[in-house]
Amino acid sequence: MIRVLLVDDQPLVRTGLRGILRPEYGFEVVGECGDGSSVVDEVERVRPDIVVMDVRMPGLSGVEATRRLLARADAPPVLVLTTFDDDATLSSALRAGAAGFLLKDAPPEDIHRAVAAVAGGQPWLDPAVCARVLDGFRRAGPPSVDEARRLAAVTPREREVLRLVGSGDTNAEIARRLSVSEATVKTHVGSILSKLQLRDRPAAIVFAFDHGLVTPRRG
Repeated sequence: MIRVLLVDDQPLVRTGLRGILRPEYGFEVVGECGDGSSVVDEVERVRPDIVVMDVRMPGLSGVEATRRLLARADAPPVLVLTTFDDDATLSSALRAGAAGFLLKDAPPEDIHRAVAAVAGGQPWLDPAVCARVLDGFRRAGPPSVDEARRLAAVTPREREVLRLVGSGDTNAEIARRLSVSEATVKTHVGSILSKLQLRDRPAAIVFAFDHGLVTPRRG
């Protein structure tokens, strides 16, 4: 059973999500917050496997709440669920460490898949969100000298693994594509994170898009 904390200032949205994330589908909503200011305390209280976070809320925004939560070593991953009306805010959420993005009009099956994926340590990017957010990264300009130096230290095989990570492939899928073991892929991913000074897999996805290793899908 995946334990979920819902963070959204609209009670109707939280009610709808409770109806979607039911025990018969493998989910348990263990807590709710109406704004970002109480997220850290609620996470301490209910110990969820994942936080489903709105972006725009009165008081403390979902972006800042995500940043504060993920500054803690034992923090659960964050899936941003949004109407996506502000590219800059969502780009900031990526930088804050959110592991996934999903539009609020997604069908229940996609919500199930997204929550399960992010709770299991995998990224989830809605294609429409991905294209718009990453266009913003494109407009930010070329990588800094320091970033370019770090990327130059990545081997050709690690660069290929990074490209596949950026495309959303799991370690098992990458292993099949490259005809290597999952343990080898895990070693490559660890080396990539170390060389690029990235905190986790979602950060690697952002880096891959940001540096032109993956082209955003439209649709």
